[in-house]
Amino acid sequence: MAQMHMTHESHLASFKDVPDIRKISIGDVRAAIRAGYEDFKQRPSHAVFLAMLYPILCIVLIVTAAGYELHPLVYPLIAGFSLLGPLAALGLYEMSRRAELGEPIHWRQAFGVFRSTALRPILMLGFLLLVLFAVWLLAAYVLYGQTLGQINPAGIHFDGLFTTNEGWIMIIAGNGIGLIFATLVFTISAVSFPLMLDRHVEVSTAMATSLRAVLTNPWPMTYWAGCIALGLIAGFIPFAIGLAIVLPILGHSTWHLYRALVA
Repeated sequence: MAQMHMTHESHLASFKDVPDIRKISIGDVRAAIRAGYEDFKQRPSHAVFLAMLYPILCIVLIVTAAGYELHPLVYPLIAGFSLLGPLAALGLYEMSRRAELGEPIHWRQAFGVFRSTALRPILMLGFLLLVLFAVWLLAAYVLYGQTLGQINPAGIHFDGLFTTNEGWIMIIAGNGIGLIFATLVFTISAVSFPLMLDRHVEVSTAMATSLRAVLTNPWPMTYWAGCIALGLIAGFIPFAIGLAIVLPILGHSTWHLYRALVA
């Protein structure tokens, strides 16, 4: 009982440690994107090298899903990769952090996050995002089974996707469920990873700060979420290669937006 009381008090303390959040405008979001683009221009080869890991992993998973006749998971894999974006950009946050300090930047230094004292909370939140990603894929597969899977029980294909009620239910419900997952992840991770990397706070404090940032600035953060979505859509064309440019810009921009938001 005493241990539970202490744990409860520690969680309350971590929420009291949430830093103040500034009010920002859509102009501040655009300024963060411009600053992220400038960071990318200064070190494009380093950023592209790090970001290439993202589309390569994406392509491998999609090819694997297709090879195992898991075609219903191809679109959820592509759409759901946005859930892992904040985790994938860790090295880019580190590069922007070092640039602020005037330190020399090399792509190898981006892996300094693995030597950070904040590694434990970073891994904990990263694991949570992976769990949400897995739940999203499971939800998408179950939804297919309850809609088009009922029409085509003998195999996995998409006949009737746009010509049957079941197909439209899958499209509307699938995108609606995906939006819920994306909103949840965005809300708890908008500034969480940069904050943990910068100030070495606990996961609860980082997520509470991110939640407060979104609630304090609903329209600017909605605008930022839209920029992320449009950027990732453009980055997936063609064959996710564009992510090697889009992801670094979004990653660096996230760091600058964190600086604008968190006092």
